[in-house]
Amino acid sequence: MLLAFVLAGCINNQQSQQPPAPIEPAQPAPPVVVQPPPITSPQPGEAVPPPPKLKSIDWDASLQPLVKQMLQAQGITPGSVLLVDRIKNSTNGSLQAAKATTALQNALANNNTFTLVTPQQLAQAKQTLGLSPEDSLSSRSKAVGLARYVGAQYVLYSNAQGDVKSPELQMQLMLVQTGEIIWSGNGSVQH
Repeated sequence: MLLAFVLAGCINNQQSQQPPAPIEPAQPAPPVVVQPPPITSPQPGEAVPPPPKLKSIDWDASLQPLVKQMLQAQGITPGSVLLVDRIKNSTNGSLQAAKATTALQNALANNNTFTLVTPQQLAQAKQTLGLSPEDSLSSRSKAVGLARYVGAQYVLYSNAQGDVKSPELQMQLMLVQTGEIIWSGNGSVQH
């Protein structure tokens, strides 16, 4: 074993007596310039592809049949006040709920059965009660409280659900005093 230490020491002494290898600085590589692909504009006579077509939903035609069914429902007291809130989007994508809500209010505007709570009355009541203007009254208790505040006897819930390209509409008319659903209807949208 002593022999191994002696030999190891000799090898280390021989290595330490050799001069260190010279270190040369590395030369930087030339910069790589990436050229973007050329932008080509259509040549005269060449057709530009049209943008993709978006399907627009005909909310008026989609909501009219449901509103007509609702107005013929049994148990509705003519001259009652109806609270209509925003149509809730439960689809798998983005939907123009504001347009749908406007179409629903327009469909109910000239009926002989209900007096509608105006959007201004609704906004003021939400503000007074501390609700967000965007609140869709998903909680039945919120809707009942708001309806009582504005003096409405009925609340109309509306929901668009399913595939955003062809959603299904669902509507429910609720009697505020008892919370009873007195009418419910479903329908598909029309493009």
